[in-house]
Parts: sequence; structure tokens; C-alpha cells
Amino acid sequence: MANAATKKNAVTISVDVTELSATQVRLLKSLNAMIKHVVSTDEEGEFFDGSAECMRICASLIKQAKFIEAFKAEDIPYAEQALEYSIDILQEQMSAHKVVSYDC
Repeated sequence: MANAATKKNAVTISVDVTELSATQVRLLKSLNAMIKHVVSTDEEGEFFDGSAECMRICASLIKQAKFIEAFKAEDIPYAEQALEYSIDILQEQMSAHKVVSYDC
């Protein structure tokens, strides 16, 4: 799905987008750019606003997922349920100080 190549001052990430809409591709690009901004900024406002924007973009991608489209006729709010579940898990991990860190 995604491949990353690292050079001295750059990381190139490639994603197979054959099953993604133009909007999903745009959101993935925006998310990638915003994450880079969040992890590299030294401004408090940009850090907090950028973090919120990353979460908003992730939520938008979840709401546009293929799974959601496949079950649209069932009138079940899967996207909202998935987002609520994700937020609950994140809050639990934050409360327990167990937010996942893969490189530590």
C-alpha cells in the first residue's frame, strides 16, 4: 500500500491510489503535509491548530471510506461510530499514559 524511501533530507512516500477518489488523494496529501508541519513547528499556536487540523483530516477520510459507501443504504452511522470508538480508545490510552510510540 505505502512505501517510504528515505534520503538525507527527504522521505518519499508512495501510496497506491487506484481505489481512492480524487478527494481522498487530496486529503492524504494534506494530512501528510500537516503532519510534517506539526512535528517540525516551534510555534505553540501552529502546533495546537495543526494537531487539530490533522485530526479533522483523519475524521474526514474516515467519513469518506469505501466501507461507509458500501453500507450507505443501511442508514447506520458507521463513520460516526468509528470516530467515537477511536476517540474513546485514544482518551483511554492518554489517561493511562499508553499512547503508542513505535520508535521509543
